[in-house]
Amino acid sequence: MNVTLAIVIFLISYIGIMVEKINRALVACCGGVIMLILGIIDVDQAFFKHVDWNTIALLFSMMILVSITSQNGVFEYIAIQLAQQVKGKPIPLLVVMSTITAIGSAFLDNVTTVLLLVPIIITLTNLLNVNSVPFLISAILFANIGGTATLIGDPPNIMIGQAVAHLDFNDFLYHLGPVVILIYIVVISCVSLFYKKSLIISEEKQAELMAVDPASFLKKGPMLFKSVAVLLMTISGFLLHPFIHVDLTTVAMSGALLLLLITSKDQEIEEVFRSIEWVTLFFFIGLFILVGGLIEVGIIDEMARSILSLTEGDVPKTTIVILWGSGLLSGFVDNIPFVAAMIPVIMEFKEYGIQNLDPLWWALALGSCLGGNATLIGASANVIVAGLAAKSGKDFSFIQFMLIGFPVVILSLIIATAYIILRYLLAYL
Repeated sequence: MNVTLAIVIFLISYIGIMVEKINRALVACCGGVIMLILGIIDVDQAFFKHVDWNTIALLFSMMILVSITSQNGVFEYIAIQLAQQVKGKPIPLLVVMSTITAIGSAFLDNVTTVLLLVPIIITLTNLLNVNSVPFLISAILFANIGGTATLIGDPPNIMIGQAVAHLDFNDFLYHLGPVVILIYIVVISCVSLFYKKSLIISEEKQAELMAVDPASFLKKGPMLFKSVAVLLMTISGFLLHPFIHVDLTTVAMSGALLLLLITSKDQEIEEVFRSIEWVTLFFFIGLFILVGGLIEVGIIDEMARSILSLTEGDVPKTTIVILWGSGLLSGFVDNIPFVAAMIPVIMEFKEYGIQNLDPLWWALALGSCLGGNATLIGASANVIVAGLAAKSGKDFSFIQFMLIGFPVVILSLIIATAYIILRYLLAYL
């Protein structure tokens, strides 16, 4: 009976998350609480076994760091400077903003990056009187592509990194960075060609952009230098993790607390906490409880057995199935709940004789992060960009995005498949 109830609650919650008629954090938390009420999972199991507080704390800490740093106009300054470097020309500007989005998504996380950059993109495109939609669609594509490269770049990677103790920040960068750079080059080339004829900016508007003083966006003072210094120190801490042996959550929390302490006289701490994306954090909490319910009734074990039965325990087959399965499914069911469900499945594979799970983790990371580009509900960053665009009157349809996003996913997965085979699977063939 509990198995049926768990599946029904999980599927209803999934549908609620997909259709976005009700806030998805509310849907996830309601689904989790219903599982608690029905006794599918108890409170101790939910909050002390299944909710990954490391992931929650890491996201929370990065939100604080970026919230305080963004108040000083640093990100606007960088965007205007780079836009002026290309003299406001449309395709170079598209490449510049896409590159900023990809790099920012790798080292800040893609949700935070799009929250910062989308208002800047809309401001720039309004100033230049050019269609915002290509820039906004590109922001989604490259937020997910760039976020694939590092442990903190995309929520699925954060979840994998917290679940697998031996994988650190540098491991993600070393194993996923090369293929992300290759995918970035191919996709930016295709996107630039696709939009080349439709993006036209007048010389008058280009002159207006060149007249803008980027420094006017900066709020110069002690808080500017403090926030930038602490943010850079925190990112350095991530990179130095193998040498300092301090886990990423501790590094992020230390950076966030340090910045709060040294800027407490410059701002209201309550205002910083009000700027946190609480919806995202509670969405994760509800999701962890939902997946925990599936684990407790044995559904995850059964999924693991089914995949192994399909691939007969063959590592190359299993890896490719996970890559393409996660890539295609993540685009339609949101990559966060999908990865939350798949992590314990892959953990189970050790019980069935697969000792080296690393190729499977990289396949899951690549598939789930890159697959998020397929539709507007494929990843958190997509939903945020679409919402900000609609609020600014620059909205685009589900189909309009999918016609670009889905081919990008197929192309990305083909490149990722070749990369995984050449780098990890040749020894098995």
